[in-house]
Amino acid sequence: MILAELNVWHSRPAVPTRRVALGEDQLKFEPQPGPGGLLLGAVVAVYAQQLGDEENNDLTALLNLLEVGARIPQPRLRHRLQRDRIGLTRSTHRLVTATNGRMSLDLAPGDRPEPHILAALYRASDQPGDTRRALLTLLRSARRWQGHDHDDLLRYLSGDLPKGTWDSRVDVDPIVWALGILGFPQQQTENLPDSRLVRRTFRRLLRNAHPDHGGSAEDAGSRIETLTAARNILLDRRSA
Repeated sequence: MILAELNVWHSRPAVPTRRVALGEDQLKFEPQPGPGGLLLGAVVAVYAQQLGDEENNDLTALLNLLEVGARIPQPRLRHRLQRDRIGLTRSTHRLVTATNGRMSLDLAPGDRPEPHILAALYRASDQPGDTRRALLTLLRSARRWQGHDHDDLLRYLSGDLPKGTWDSRVDVDPIVWALGILGFPQQQTENLPDSRLVRRTFRRLLRNAHPDHGGSAEDAGSRIETLTAARNILLDRRSA
């Protein structure tokens, strides 16, 4: 029996343009994370292990942008999100009930990990309120997974496996990330800069990012969105 299904539409390997689109999915997130959350987490966990350092950095930035609800400049992970599926091929990932009654993963093979990760993240970010926040937290944990046993992975995502399976190299706290983006020492997580300093620093960096002040016209949009996400993370934490 199919418990959850994620359809990922993406460019064929031989096509030079890299695009991704979402499909009709069967994803239930209640009770949290639900079978849908487990499937999204599994897709991220399996495919994130194939990313290089540059892609991992972009994934960190994307998670932080999604967490604060920022507009997502394209492309991300070198893939552009599109609404239609013209010219794309489909890969289907499923969480199913096996013959022994236990949950089992049926993940499609992929030549490129990025579209599968992006589809899982974008689908999680489409959810409302608390569900969205819980899913993004789960996906942060999922990308730390190191291993190949699907049964262990499902136990890990369900909270039944110790955190010793984490890869701490990608365990980037959003506060640490935001401090680094705005140029603050990343060690001062217990003594965050005050709101006025955050806003003043943000305005200075925002001005520098603008093409009229020497910023790259090609990268300005992405840089501005990243700065905005970092500012919002720090201001939200200051007001918490």
